[in-house]
Order: sequence, then C-alpha cells, then structure tokens
Amino acid sequence: MKTIRRLDLDDARRLIAGASTHAEEIGVPMCIAVTDEAGQLIAFERMEGGKVTSTTIAIDKAFTAAAAKKATHEYGHASQPGAPVYGINSAIGGRLMVVGGGLPVIFDADVVGGIGISSGTPAQDQAVAEAAVAYWEKR
Repeated sequence: MKTIRRLDLDDARRLIAGASTHAEEIGVPMCIAVTDEAGQLIAFERMEGGKVTSTTIAIDKAFTAAAAKKATHEYGHASQPGAPVYGINSAIGGRLMVVGGGLPVIFDADVVGGIGISSGTPAQDQAVAEAAVAYWEKR
C-alpha cells in the first residue's frame, strides 16, 4: 500500500495566484495550468489576453513536468538532433513538451504536481512558472 501526496485545489489556486502576479509584473498575460502528480489537470486559467493557442500547450507542459518528473526545458536540450532522447517530443501522442515553462512541483522530495505556463517566450514562461512555485513554497 502506498500513500500518495498530491496538490489539491487550494494549492493549485495558490500556484495560479503566484503565476498571474508575476505575469502581470512582466506584462505578459499567460495561460496557467496545474496538474496533480500524475499529470491530471486540477485547475487552469487563461489570463485576459492570454493566447488561445497556448491553452493546450500550458496543460501539456504541466502534464509533462508532473508525469515525467522533469522540467520541460530539460527535455528541450536532450531532445535535439544527436542528443540522447532526440524525437521524444512525439511520444505519448505529442503531449510531451520540450519547451521551457513546465516545472514539477516538489514537496519533501516528492513530485506532488506540475505547473505549465504558456503565452510568452520560453524564458518568460519558465520565469513565471518559477515565480509560481516560489510563491507556493511560502504557504
């Protein structure tokens, strides 16, 4: 028997609050997705002006970060031609994201969920995800 730790709706709301605050500070409205440890969506917000095309991307970034237990930008480096996992982005129906903006959410060394951000540049998306996790950690 296992005990599984996962984010709940209150955690997801706190992550979204941290993400949207940073997104407003940098002036880039974002799509923000939060999943549980298995990559299943808990909450989503598309800020006013967030790109409609970024909805699925944000969700898939959160899915990748939680289910694969790895930041999406780390897959970006490893999935380039000649790298160890070249082509992995086509795995699992194309849901595996290899662009910055997806981070696992970790509590006591356990991945308890994931956050995915999309609508800015990969660097902006990643910065907003990092700010969200830092805000959540202050709970």
